Amino acid sequence: MALPLYCCTPPARLADTVTLTPELENWVGIEYENMPPIQLKLLDAAAKAFTTYGFAAASIDVIASQIGATKGSVYYYYRSKTDLFFAVHKRAMVMNLKTQVPVACDATLGPQEKLYRMAHLHAMLMMDSLYYQRVTVQGVELHQSVSTTPMEREALAEVITMRDVYEGLFSQAVRAGVEQGLFANVDPSLAAKGILGILNWITVWYRPRETEAPDYRQRVAGQLATQAVYGIARTPRDA
Repeated sequence: MALPLYCCTPPARLADTVTLTPELENWVGIEYENMPPIQLKLLDAAAKAFTTYGFAAASIDVIASQIGATKGSVYYYYRSKTDLFFAVHKRAMVMNLKTQVPVACDATLGPQEKLYRMAHLHAMLMMDSLYYQRVTVQGVELHQSVSTTPMEREALAEVITMRDVYEGLFSQAVRAGVEQGLFANVDPSLAAKGILGILNWITVWYRPRETEAPDYRQRVAGQLATQAVYGIARTPRDA
């Protein structure tokens, strides 16, 4: 995925742009489809197991049995359950960054439309890839204590950095809106945390059901994205 270092924006609007660092470019360039199919199945099974049973109860045997694999096949790709956990977390973050970076880098979008689209996409990600996203939302806080080896600590540091970068995309959209007088004079970082907190909570209450209306997810995403934008919109009192 080839993107310019700075989205093609005139210098006067540089504050509206997102810096595509080599690290970010590397993340959005990861193609999981190139992995062996069994490895992708293991990641899917692990995401479901960690969400369903919790980290402690989701043993390697439980994960392998979901796809009819052996414990040895899991250890062929991942050294430990913790290693597999962070691999699931990283895939979720790559998924999220790949989805958001093109929007964050779209200089044709104003701050309000950009924030709406990003919030809408994030809400859809929370529902469409629920198992992965629950690992991402709950993972680092719950499992910092299990990262004991240098490689595990390195993996933990990477997913934390990815989360910070992802949050930064939202902060930048808010900052641009504040600078243009479209949003209230809020702290962009704090506003981004609040918006993502509301959207991430979807993983706690949402469960797909056979009786779910075809447009239900779109309606959820649309309403919460609207709340995200209008929740920090400038009001006459701000003026």
